[in-house]
Amino acid sequence: MRFRPISNGILVRRVDAPDATSGGIIIPDTAQEKPLEAEVIAVGPGTRGKDGAPIPPEVTDGDHVLLGKWAGTEVTIDNEDYLIVSETDVLGILTSGKAASRAA
Repeated sequence: MRFRPISNGILVRRVDAPDATSGGIIIPDTAQEKPLEAEVIAVGPGTRGKDGAPIPPEVTDGDHVLLGKWAGTEVTIDNEDYLIVSETDVLGILTSGKAASRAA
């Protein structure tokens, strides 16, 4: 099944958090918080400004983003768990390596 968000909706998949701390302590599933990092799977077309001009979304498919703790609506599509969030629920786009140091 294919899913395409409308307006400023974004379909994301949570990135699994590590099962152990840096010191090697294993954290049971019941004590883990939901991860705040997610991978963007699909993006809606964006919104319209007051003048009617289209405002495209800032995120694209494949981006890794940080979400608010209680953001979005959980859905299951083809037996996989996803989250549908509004673009305003995205706190930022994660980058790595040299690109991150240049952007800062």
